[in-house]
Amino acid sequence: MKENKLVDLSMDFAIKIIKLCETIKRHHSLVNQLERSATSIGANIHEANYAHGKPDFIAKLQIALKECYETEYWLELFVKSDILNRETAVDLYNQCGTIRRILIASINTAKENVK
Repeated sequence: MKENKLVDLSMDFAIKIIKLCETIKRHHSLVNQLERSATSIGANIHEANYAHGKPDFIAKLQIALKECYETEYWLELFVKSDILNRETAVDLYNQCGTIRRILIASINTAKENVK
C-alpha cells in the first residue's frame, strides 16, 4: 500500500536528517528548523493513517506536504550558505522530492475519492 511506503520513506528521511543535524556544530536555530520540518513530515503522514474521515486524512497529508516544501527550503539555504555541501544534500533533496511526489499523488487520489 502506498501509505505504508510513504511512512517508511518519511521515517528513513527523518533519521537521515537527525543524523545530519547532529554533525552540524553551529547555527543551532537553523538546524532546529530543519530537524523540526523534516521530522514533521513523517509525523503528519503517520497521523493521517488514524484520521477521522477523508477530510482529516487529506488535511494531514497537506500539512506533511507543506513541511516537505519547508524542508527543501532549509536544505537549499544550508547549501547556499555553505553549512552543507551540495553533494551531501543531493540524496536528501531526492528523498524529499520522492516523498513530495507521493504526497501530491495521494492527496489528489484522496480528493477524487471524496467526490
